[in-house]
Amino acid sequence: MKNTRKAVLHDLEQLSELFDQYRVFYHKESDIPGAQSFLKERIENKDSEIFAAEENGTLIGFVQLYPLFSSTRMKRYWILNDLYVNENYRGKGYSKQLIEEAKELCRATKASGVLLETSKSNDIGNQLYPSCGFELYDSVNFYEWTNPES
Repeated sequence: MKNTRKAVLHDLEQLSELFDQYRVFYHKESDIPGAQSFLKERIENKDSEIFAAEENGTLIGFVQLYPLFSSTRMKRYWILNDLYVNENYRGKGYSKQLIEEAKELCRATKASGVLLETSKSNDIGNQLYPSCGFELYDSVNFYEWTNPES
């Protein structure tokens, strides 16, 4: 049974609470009004695609993807930037359902694939992603430059 769907503006209140939980999980300060503003912009500007998992009418998880483009492939890619399921609903397959939504978005947009990054210490994610067909891409070095003014 599919318990996932595309998130819409009507979901903003519940989605913002989940997004805030996600950010707190990554050691950021709670900021529900900021989360609501950020997500509202993403949805209204169509900057990202957000899918939500729900149980009995309550949102309990989400995945957010952003578009990228590959010059060498001359196609779109999607970056799976955020995946979160409320701790009370983990282990029930919601993460896999949300990942399937990401794959379906990739197929529907004829994109090359879905990319994601997770820490080496994320034991759950490092088991989940390969079980969903993702391959560890270890043939390149990933670098980041952080803007000191941000």
